[in-house]
Amino acid sequence: GIYIAEITKGWLSPSFVPFTIFVVACVIAFSTGTSWGTFAIMIAIGVPMAQTLDANLYLTIAAALGGGVFGDHCSPISDTTIIASMASACDHIDHVKTQLPYSLTAGGITAVIYLVLGVLL
Repeated sequence: GIYIAEITKGWLSPSFVPFTIFVVACVIAFSTGTSWGTFAIMIAIGVPMAQTLDANLYLTIAAALGGGVFGDHCSPISDTTIIASMASACDHIDHVKTQLPYSLTAGGITAVIYLVLGVLL
């Protein structure tokens, strides 16, 4: 985390740290299908970044957690997505396709909110 914080210190504004952490957490969680693994990775990176760049620490932690949950929810390889489709006896890919519009809408709105709050706080 400290290494990445030092690398980004010269070009990343503290206002954009929560948004950046949210987007990266979304990508990692979607790719791996795990929210808890993403929490471990992104909090270890996000906390030193927030401290080094003097960004809002609590907003950065919230962004890591929110991005992890969002990516996990949208991921077709997530255990929760697989269990939900099995429990409802529907086709797995159909379940993923039907939940994506709602998830992407909420995730997009959340990303904008992290941008706004990063500037305001």
